[in-house]
Amino acid sequence: MKNSSTDPHPLAWDLGRTVLRPAGRPLVMGILNLTPDSFHAPSRVPAVESALVAARGMIGAGADILDLGAESSRPGAEPVDPAAEQDRLLPVLEALRRETDIPVSVDTVRATTARAALAAGADAINDISAGLQDADMLPLAASAGCGLALMHMQGVPRNMQDNPAYDDVVGAVREFLAQRAQVAIDLGVQRRRIIVDPGIGFGKTPQHNLTLLARLGELAEGLPLLLGASRKRFIGDVTGAEAPDRLPGSLAAVAAAHSSGAAVVRVHDVAATVQFLQVLQAVSDRA
Repeated sequence: MKNSSTDPHPLAWDLGRTVLRPAGRPLVMGILNLTPDSFHAPSRVPAVESALVAARGMIGAGADILDLGAESSRPGAEPVDPAAEQDRLLPVLEALRRETDIPVSVDTVRATTARAALAAGADAINDISAGLQDADMLPLAASAGCGLALMHMQGVPRNMQDNPAYDDVVGAVREFLAQRAQVAIDLGVQRRRIIVDPGIGFGKTPQHNLTLLARLGELAEGLPLLLGASRKRFIGDVTGAEAPDRLPGSLAAVAAAHSSGAAVVRVHDVAATVQFLQVLQAVSDRA
């Protein structure tokens, strides 16, 4: 089975317009938070020009795809009005599309926002609810033929860290991702368009997160895997570091993604991650 610790070869993710083909190591997804309240303050780029400056920097540093989000999903976050989400998102996406054809995913749980973003040039939908929050999301992805990221989350952002519990976190996440992928396929999404995300930090304790990182190769059931662990709270729980000082811990999570055959890592720090993976892969190639 692909994505296992014994067969660490990342799978491709087909976005329709283009196919992301990892070459022995995860591809790098740069985070653009078009919000005033995301947990890592330096990642907030709510104005069009600041977002474009950040995007140019990520592209120059070697990002393979950008992920634009206009609603914070940090623990405790409250939902925003759909119109406000689109007002933050669409001007940046439209400006970005005038400059570059780099693949772009849009981090949203709303089909109306996703539809508008796809019309403006987005290539993929990154849905942290795996299509559960909006019944129109999976049919939209099917009809659009776009890429689709499905994530595991226990609860919703405003309550997901209220005592999360599992009998078997690996089994629960694996079963959920397989079930949601099958629902998407049954609704017409082509399997090759789907990538799955275990949802590090989304309704998990620090121990749950560490267990999932240690066993990433067991989670994807033959689908490409997306890992988003950048600067998250579990790193602080392990090390005592606050978010501004969690880059080393974030790179440790990237190493886990590399060794397990993840296809994409979603990160705040593109340049550091690209360099880290280049050296890690160069060493692996000579092992």
